[in-house]
Amino acid sequence: MHIQDSHWPSASAVAPAGAVNAAGEPGRGDGPRTAPLRVDAQRNLEHVLRAAREVFGELGYGAPMEDVARRARVGVGTVYRRFPSKEVLVRRIAEEETSRLTDQARSALGQEDEPWSALARFLRTSVASGAGRLLPPQVLKVGVPEDAPQKSDGAAVDEARVPQQRTQPGGELRLVEQRPTPEPDDSGAGTLLEVVGQLVERARAAGELRGDVTVSDVLLVIATAAPSLPDAAQQAAASARLLDILLEGLRSRQA
Repeated sequence: MHIQDSHWPSASAVAPAGAVNAAGEPGRGDGPRTAPLRVDAQRNLEHVLRAAREVFGELGYGAPMEDVARRARVGVGTVYRRFPSKEVLVRRIAEEETSRLTDQARSALGQEDEPWSALARFLRTSVASGAGRLLPPQVLKVGVPEDAPQKSDGAAVDEARVPQQRTQPGGELRLVEQRPTPEPDDSGAGTLLEVVGQLVERARAAGELRGDVTVSDVLLVIATAAPSLPDAAQQAAASARLLDILLEGLRSRQA
């Protein structure tokens, strides 16, 4: 899978000279291996990935590698031995979280017969998992610029504007210009958009979803309804309350 460089944080931080792989040989970190990881190396990898999810979820993809290492309780050199740049680590996390959201959307499609129930189930499950804070930025398209090009029928073409990732807890989201659509293979984004699109189309066809709601709007709800609060119980309660309000806003008035 390939992700456009403009979608991701700068990869200016690179692995220290002499970085080696888990087998003790010079390598590119997360590249192909000829031997399985040692037990301690596998444990360190799991700690780093868990810490990266937490740190990026709380602070956004702009958080430095040093914060990830500190949360994982390993040296920053250990992080770089597995991921030669922050961009590589960001891609790994985004791919995993995008895949998780896709699985949740498929599960909702398969387990709920009612279109609105399926969409609501997907949103509640995804918000509860916290995956929305780790979505690749390019899938969060929202809004149409005033100077957007027009289709032949006069409707505006949906151009992409995405919220920047938070740089600190509680930071406000700002809209920035972005590419119109993610590449189909970007971190599985194409598959995610397709599956969530099925949920959206079913709910719209049933008259239960507002006609102007897009797949991007649904994904934005997931990202918005996942606040980072220091107390887990407060965070869960706030997320649930916010999602109830957002779901009401998505629903057709005729439903």
